[in-house]
Amino acid sequence: MFKALMITRDADTLTTRLEEVDPDALPEGDVTVAVDHSSLNYKDALAITRGAPVVRQFPMVPGIDLAGRVSASDDPLYRVGDRVMATGWGLGENHWGGLSQMARMPGRWLLPQPAGLSSRQVMGIGTAGLTAMLCVMSLEEGGLTPASGPVIVTGAGGGVGGMAIMLLVRLGFQVVAVTGRPQLHAYLTRLGASEILPREALAPTGRPLDRVRWAGGIDVVGGTALASMCASIQYGGTVAACGLAADMALPLTVAPFILRNVRLQGIDSVMCPRPRRMAAWARLERDIDPTLLESMLHDVTLADAIGLAPRILAGHVRGRAVVNVA
Repeated sequence: MFKALMITRDADTLTTRLEEVDPDALPEGDVTVAVDHSSLNYKDALAITRGAPVVRQFPMVPGIDLAGRVSASDDPLYRVGDRVMATGWGLGENHWGGLSQMARMPGRWLLPQPAGLSSRQVMGIGTAGLTAMLCVMSLEEGGLTPASGPVIVTGAGGGVGGMAIMLLVRLGFQVVAVTGRPQLHAYLTRLGASEILPREALAPTGRPLDRVRWAGGIDVVGGTALASMCASIQYGGTVAACGLAADMALPLTVAPFILRNVRLQGIDSVMCPRPRRMAAWARLERDIDPTLLESMLHDVTLADAIGLAPRILAGHVRGRAVVNVA
């Protein structure tokens, strides 16, 4: 038997609780992992508290991230004892995820853990760090360098935003952070943000183009904030869009794209191909600042995750929650 968070639905009642589960109940897959760490993401918080639209079938073990050691394998790439990790691929949505002491999945979803990082650090980075690095790589591929000018990052208090700030600063960029939580100013300054703006700084102006303010941007919120960001990007700049925490709608015109040659690049970390993932994790192992990463992390247990989920949705949690599943 092993412990796992289990989400069930009976009629209109959603229940999430810590349960003892028989290993025979694990879903199909050719690799079984003894999980030692996971993380609690915004998507996990949605799954735990609301179920839909994240959870596609019940019962479901949430957790889009996991790290641990292989305990059984029919995949020639992995042997018992190998340190592995997984993010995305529908974990915690339509396949049992990482908020559990055991997991089973197709071997192609797994990656070797970077040799220079512990399981705890890997999960401290997790989907949030992978997404942030994919955003940074997109900006670089769009031609941005530290000499191009400042980069704006929304949702700065969350996992993706904080990781993006840390990575950009490490690479020499000047970063402008946007947050609706003034109490996080000291934290964001410690991560390296040179300027901190309130959410109102990206309020809609009604103009298709605004004065140029930034060379590029990383947006996790969508809606009017993303539209305002695009309208203030310099000629030839790039915006990486990876979230919809505020709104799925995008109320903007084509003006930034046809008059300033702005590039809007969508970022998906769920179905990201393996070679791109490997490249991003190699960069993360190289570019992460271990000291700053530690300042972003707080450790919780499987049981803690249930109560923490609504606080994440309410925006009361900064940085990254690492779940020790032991």
